[in-house]
Amino acid sequence: MLTIRPAGPADAASIAELMGLAIAELQKGFLTPEQIESSRAGMGLDLQLIDDGTYFCVEEDGALVGCGGWSRRATLYGGNHSAGRDPRLLDPATERARIRAMYTHPDHTRKGIGRLILETAENAARNEGFRELEMAATMSGKPLYRACGYEVESEWFDQNGAVPVPLATMWKRIG
Repeated sequence: MLTIRPAGPADAASIAELMGLAIAELQKGFLTPEQIESSRAGMGLDLQLIDDGTYFCVEEDGALVGCGGWSRRATLYGGNHSAGRDPRLLDPATERARIRAMYTHPDHTRKGIGRLILETAENAARNEGFRELEMAATMSGKPLYRACGYEVESEWFDQNGAVPVPLATMWKRIG
């Protein structure tokens, strides 16, 4: 049975390990090996999400099998090390909340983990007055997000690493 809970500082190492596995394995077939390696420069753990209480851990039988969340801050994507971070608080009346850092353990895909995180994040953002959400989706994540009602707004390339990595800005109305 899957359970979801807010992530805490003690979860950071396990989250980072899961992220590394997901980046390495789940993008195969969507990105070249060079793009997968390069994507590490623009993806990863953002401790601000944990500090804000908007990041979640999904567990199955006590093991971490997924993580992800949302943000009321302007940063669209990336980890602590990524360029272009903006900690400004968003205005729920005029701006979109962000879906952030969605990762599933490669051995636990297709179990509803991503949907569980999205539903939890969408409800939390809605409860804070947000009416729309957006994200920087990976190519491997786009099918799930489309199935959950997100639409592609634009496609572009992350330039944080040595090789450009394709991403898509996707959005959804929730209110």
